[in-house]
Order: sequence, then structure tokens, then C-alpha cells
Amino acid sequence: MNQDVKKIVKVGGLVVFFILIVVYAFFVSKDLIFGIKIKEVNLINGATAKESVLKITGNARNAINLTLNGREISVDQEGNFNETIALLLGYNIISIRAQDKFGYIDEKNYQIINNE
Repeated sequence: MNQDVKKIVKVGGLVVFFILIVVYAFFVSKDLIFGIKIKEVNLINGATAKESVLKITGNARNAINLTLNGREISVDQEGNFNETIALLLGYNIISIRAQDKFGYIDEKNYQIINNE
């Protein structure tokens, strides 16, 4: 009976140890697993702008490089960005491109019409 308890404790300890290793491995590699995603952008595709100056905000978590129409913009620690651009009269395409430290890329394109 005493040996059975020792065996159960030994096996239980190993199981808990391996579960902790798996949880730690997931925690460390979550950026690689979930990748990069541009979200919460305040633009609507196909919208009509009433002004020629447009403020763009959003979030690109895990981004190390973020560009707006080919121009690099800054990102804070949480991945939030805030930029103001000037629209031309008529049809405008706004391209937001983010890259993470593993080289994965997410790109969003928005068409905005300026009627001013």
C-alpha cells in the first residue's frame, strides 16, 4: 500500500511538471501563435469624408513596423497608433501595413471619397 501511494505521488508530480512546461511554452510563444492583427481602425471602407483632413486611429498589437500609405508611423507599447493625413479631392486609398518580429504581415486597405 505504501509503495502505491509513492508511485501515485511520483506520477502526479511528473504530470503537474509537464503541464507547467506546456503552459509556459504557450505563454512564451503566444506572439508567434496569434501573429499580428490590425484592428479597431476608425475608418469605414467606401465612406465619404466631409473634410480634407482625416485622423486615423487603431491598434496593431505585436507590430514592430507600421506604415500608413508607405510612410512609417509610431506605435505605443500596447500597439495603438494615431495619425492625421490629408485627403485629395475625390477617390483616396488608405493602406495600413503592419509587420511583427517574425516577419508576418497584416495589411488593410480602405477606399475613402472626399467630396469637399
